[in-house]
Amino acid sequence: MATPVRDDESGEATTPARPRPLDAVRRWQPRSTFGRHALRVLAGIAVVVLVLETTSPFRNSQFATLAYYAIAAAGLTVLTGLNGQISLGHGALMAVGAYTTGLLLGSAGPPPLVLVMLAAAAVTAVVGVVVGAAASRLHGPYLAGATLAFAVAVPGLAIYFDGVLGGEQGMQIDSPRAPAWFADAIYFLSANDMSGAKYLAYIGWATLLVVLLLLANLAASRVGRVWRAVRDDEVAAELAGIRPGPVRVLAFTVSAACAGLAGAVLGIVVRLAAPSGFTIVLSLGLLTAVVVGGLGSLTGALLGGALLVFLPPAVTNLGQAAGLSGVAAAELAPLVYGVVLVLVVLLAPTGVVGTVGRLWRSARNPNPNNSNSNSTRRSR
Repeated sequence: MATPVRDDESGEATTPARPRPLDAVRRWQPRSTFGRHALRVLAGIAVVVLVLETTSPFRNSQFATLAYYAIAAAGLTVLTGLNGQISLGHGALMAVGAYTTGLLLGSAGPPPLVLVMLAAAAVTAVVGVVVGAAASRLHGPYLAGATLAFAVAVPGLAIYFDGVLGGEQGMQIDSPRAPAWFADAIYFLSANDMSGAKYLAYIGWATLLVVLLLLANLAASRVGRVWRAVRDDEVAAELAGIRPGPVRVLAFTVSAACAGLAGAVLGIVVRLAAPSGFTIVLSLGLLTAVVVGGLGSLTGALLGGALLVFLPPAVTNLGQAAGLSGVAAAELAPLVYGVVLVLVVLLAPTGVVGTVGRLWRSARNPNPNNSNSNSTRRSR
């Protein structure tokens, strides 16, 4: 129990603040923002290796799917959560990345996979510059409508150029094989052989961790502060010397590059790029994942992606266990997902991450008014 100490100036007895359990942990964290984020990524790598080496190939495939959903949702978080632009066209941007990956991997003497994925991100970023330049002049429902038209138009290009892009049947994409050195390293660490599904999951999660590292540092930098300034008050940002147009284009470009990377991972995981895989449903699902997870939170993007991947099969299994047919149980999943979205919007408008953070702060500081008055008294 802490012993009261008498304040020399006011003469009142005050209780010294108890050391918090997290203070010792924070002392060991790097002081730089990049260092803290890099430390978290290293911890994430350890968790990814542990999870992928202890789960089945089916779960590995689900984790690979979660990876490309989370990459696209993280990019959309930057656009919608940090800059305030609503996009319904990120499914089409993922299509650009997937088809670019398919064309490059299907060419004679394909380049290394890293270069293919960087090329997919670069091509999608160029498309994002064009779309972002047009969208930067629009706001609210007009911006949503413009990106919706883009999402509807892009899959039709694959049908029009069916000789190159495969038409309705789609384009087959060759999945890469694990290099011998990588398989040997994983066997040395876990004594497990490398399977195709596991290697694709490693590719997806390595890409996701790199994207999260870059976006976290970008959000904490001056660029992120400018994005939030334009989102919160455009007029005040202009008075401060910020040009909202280029700021919006930059946010759209960064978000499009993330969508291109997500499309590249999707292409090599699914082994197919088809118009039916990039409909408006995909774009709406990504926006829903961002809202449910928490606008402006990269952790929320990861949680929202997990909800997209794991909730539908869980609901389908529960429906079949309750006696429903396979079709009826599958139709139950979108209903439950919609109910979850409505409940989050009504009961937790800041998303899962925002609500958990608010409850955590309330638990740590149950009487904020008393603490503020004590601090004011001490400052006097």
